[in-house]
Amino acid sequence: MNLFDVYPLFNIEIVKGKGCHVWDSEGTEYLDLYGGHAVISVGHSHPTYVAAITDQVNKLGFYSNSVINSLQQKLADKLGKASGYDDYSLFLINSGAEANENALKLASFHNGKKRVIAFKHAFHGRTSAAVRVTDNPKIIAPVNEDLAVTYLPLNDAVAVEAELQKGDVSSVIIEGIQGVGGIQLPTDDFMKELRALCTKYEACLILDEIQSGYGRSGKFFAHQYAGIQPDLITVAKGIGNGFPMSGLLISPMFKPVYGMLGTTFGGNHLACAAAIAVLDIMENEKLVDNAAKVGEFLIEELHKLPGIKEVRGRGLMIGIEFEESIKEVRSQLLFEEKVFTGVAGTNTIRLLPPLCLTMDEAKEFLARFKKVLNKKILNCIFI
Repeated sequence: MNLFDVYPLFNIEIVKGKGCHVWDSEGTEYLDLYGGHAVISVGHSHPTYVAAITDQVNKLGFYSNSVINSLQQKLADKLGKASGYDDYSLFLINSGAEANENALKLASFHNGKKRVIAFKHAFHGRTSAAVRVTDNPKIIAPVNEDLAVTYLPLNDAVAVEAELQKGDVSSVIIEGIQGVGGIQLPTDDFMKELRALCTKYEACLILDEIQSGYGRSGKFFAHQYAGIQPDLITVAKGIGNGFPMSGLLISPMFKPVYGMLGTTFGGNHLACAAAIAVLDIMENEKLVDNAAKVGEFLIEELHKLPGIKEVRGRGLMIGIEFEESIKEVRSQLLFEEKVFTGVAGTNTIRLLPPLCLTMDEAKEFLARFKKVLNKKILNCIFI
């Protein structure tokens, strides 16, 4: 049997990781400025994390949600304290798309409405409703098309209100910072207006913090820069540092009913052990503060470099946009300078390193990045 060929792959096999570094099967070391799509939050193979998973699997790897799992409540207590959402409830699932599916469903249960407002260039996942609210027609199959969705420009409150006035909008879903869309930031004023409009027109505000949350922006959630509280918050990626897990933070205005939501694997013992270890490490090592400090340094230094159109981001969620395709720049970073980065579209490099990235590692990245940019400039001169 062959693997279903849907991923264009680099000819590299990563077999080991430590902190912000990974090694391939040939023994080559790379600086990891991507963290496997922003998943690695506390660093590869952190000893506290490894010990927590090892200890748990030696006792019990899995049992169903039909019995008490006290690890779930322990995680909820820690997450409530870390995020500032003690009064919210937590529903645990497995992936970011699944978190968004449940948020959209819960909103519709709550107000009985069907239509969703999403934003242009948004990405919310690849499952049924989540892919429909993703602004990419190439990945929306005909079976997904029935959900009524309106895509609006980011930061356009007038357009949002015009749609909400129609009275049929169940929810508005927005990323704390658009990731796949190119590290595009909603303004703080827009977020405040969005919160007020959703309240006025009785639509639920869903904050997708799957990529921008869990400390990546320099606050626990990116929306906290605007000082607002959404009705529903989705988290995944960094929550388990690589162990598949996600969660939905739910406002007290929602009332649970047995059977309205459910999951087989969500909140399993191993996942909870991983997620508890992540929060402990984040607190003990002050990783949210580190993301803010190192991210601010990186953004400031990147602004000084030549040939870059724009630098955007907050904390360790950074987009570096060029006028032209970044395919060659990214390739040289990876194969010549041994640095993993991500992309958004064709013109933007995306940095999403582990939150433990040190100032020295940030400086090392900048040195390697400058080498690639200098080659690019020289090639332009001689061409």
